[in-house]
Amino acid sequence: MKPAPSFRPAHQLALLLALTIPTLAPAADMDPQPNEPPWVEGVRQEFKAKRFDAAVEVLKAANVPTSADWNNLMGYSLRSKTPPDYAAAETHYRKALEIDPKHRRALEYYGELLLIRGDLAGAEGLLKRLDKACFFGCREYSDLKESVAAYKAKNKPK
Repeated sequence: MKPAPSFRPAHQLALLLALTIPTLAPAADMDPQPNEPPWVEGVRQEFKAKRFDAAVEVLKAANVPTSADWNNLMGYSLRSKTPPDYAAAETHYRKALEIDPKHRRALEYYGELLLIRGDLAGAEGLLKRLDKACFFGCREYSDLKESVAAYKAKNKPK
């Protein structure tokens, strides 16, 4: 009788990666996702046309405040419209993170909002949370890290 094959640590890591990576896709990415609600396409179209007031209306019509994605997209729309409503955007980002504390887009966008409002420490705190949420790295982490670096460079003491 042959002994069962033993896996080397490198093989175990490769197997773990193969089983895990497909589940690491961003939840609210603006690229079409399988099984996304129909209202997301309407929001996507408004974002592409930079009609953020219209995106807010699409989201209001959908009215899904129990969805982290919905709250994240509402926060982004409110932050991006003219004039921006930063207070309402923050409320929606916080709600998205209450529903899903590891929501990568909400962590990124909320961090960007905090930078707009001059809260570097808050943005760096969200960057740390993103680092943990993105076990193998992700675009949201890279984007917020770049925004934090740009903010620091722009606001460097003279």
